[in-house]
Amino acid sequence: MMRKLLAIVLVLVSLGTQAQRESPRQLYPELFEAIQLGLIFSDGKTFVDAVPKVAPSVIREAYQQQKSQQGFDLRRFTLTYFELPGEVTKLYQGEITKQYQSNIDAGIRHHIDTLWTVLERRADPAVTQGTSLIPLPQSYIVPGGRFREVYYWDSYFTMLGLQESHRYTVMRHILNNFSHLIREVGFIPNGNRTYYLTRSQPPFFANMVELLAQTEGDTVLVRYQEPMLKEYAYWMAGADTIKPGRAYGPAVRLPNGTLLNRYWDASDQPREESYAQDVASGKTSSQPLNQFYRNIRAAAASGWDFSSRWFGPAGNLGSIQTTSLLPVDLNCLLWHLETTLARSYQIQGNRSQAAAFTAKAAQRKKAILTYFWDKDLGWFVDYNWVAKRRATVRTLAAAFPLTFGLATQRQAKQVAAGLQKDFLKPGGLVTTLNKSGEQWDAPNAWAPLEWMAISGLERYQQHALARTIAERWATLNINVFKQTGKLLEKYNVVDTNIKAGGGEYPLQDGFGWTNGVLLKIINQYKMEVKK
Repeated sequence: MMRKLLAIVLVLVSLGTQAQRESPRQLYPELFEAIQLGLIFSDGKTFVDAVPKVAPSVIREAYQQQKSQQGFDLRRFTLTYFELPGEVTKLYQGEITKQYQSNIDAGIRHHIDTLWTVLERRADPAVTQGTSLIPLPQSYIVPGGRFREVYYWDSYFTMLGLQESHRYTVMRHILNNFSHLIREVGFIPNGNRTYYLTRSQPPFFANMVELLAQTEGDTVLVRYQEPMLKEYAYWMAGADTIKPGRAYGPAVRLPNGTLLNRYWDASDQPREESYAQDVASGKTSSQPLNQFYRNIRAAAASGWDFSSRWFGPAGNLGSIQTTSLLPVDLNCLLWHLETTLARSYQIQGNRSQAAAFTAKAAQRKKAILTYFWDKDLGWFVDYNWVAKRRATVRTLAAAFPLTFGLATQRQAKQVAAGLQKDFLKPGGLVTTLNKSGEQWDAPNAWAPLEWMAISGLERYQQHALARTIAERWATLNINVFKQTGKLLEKYNVVDTNIKAGGGEYPLQDGFGWTNGVLLKIINQYKMEVKK
């Protein structure tokens, strides 16, 4: 009897887990569309992060009964049946996030150290039925502001600061949570929300493993070998059967048989968290709508949402062509994943698997240097595999081959010269040279790209330039903190007196990756700042 009861419980738990993976649009299709297209909330992320007060089926039935009634108020209905994110977002200690007030007089180090606690969230062993949040087994760090969940690539740069703060347990928790997600859904999604389950982000998991290994030893590489292998399988799914000149998901095989990768999203519908914006933008595009939405989503998977980097000849969002581009940074990250897997097998003594991944990495390195290096520009650029030509937009993604040691000395010198001549501004390095109005373009700059450039330059003995960038970036961060008490998601590095703009939402503060990179820079360059 007990065995039968246990079997029933396991079935119910399994069904509940599957139900929890339904996104808001799947759970409340008609209501979702009415709320998002009706612009009931200024931020499309508000509703998809809301928590239902009753079962989704009850809400659906209530909406069908009430929507045609005289005097029906959609906003009032939503507030009756859902708790909005600001009402349910709690601190690790149980206080409301917005109640936190920074102490400017205590200094930047104190601020960052305090923020680790402010941005930390408890483990989520269970969540309310119908919410978009995917529960994680251990505590984690959120970026801040409207970003109330863990984000994939943000977490690596956050971990840089956690390492400097000696918060190794939290670092381990982040890796364990991502390992859990890989086991549960087959890859690390953009974030732990159901509406992010169709895409990943820049694959920094191997970098995170390597970071923890610096503290706990190389056996960490073996400990996380299985999730690294599964992540690799996600990016390479179907690669063995792709015909030359064709693609399948994130994998692309060029006409000569070379295998490289692109950013991808499994859905070709408007993003749930930016639904109204995507529908409106789709009307400006000449592409078939499903193709346009896929390209928009793939750009979100890149983390660079949005940038002229992804645009076609028209130079606007309507011409976005993300899935036609093989990004240099993505392929450098996958090269690093391949080499990290090879190292993990070497530690195990598995020579055959180590050799196999070493060979894969060697093939990818050759392809990176062949397809992404533009000798006329003296720059690493993306490759348009559909048009069979290199892109012409110069971006900070060119730093990635330096960060991972893939560039030749000559190439590194040319990239360094370009950074100093064209990209270096009063506050650091600008993301691109284009002023498109998008947030991943001029005049904006972002902590992760500043760090990748700094570390890449250091690797090729460009110490003076690396220090200059680091000092300008840190000075800008600290000056804004002194004025506002905040560390921000992005900064205007051209006019350091103006806030960064662009994007689909207001400027956010917190901010995980900014905190992490800033603390790393302060310590690495022994900058004198008030403790």
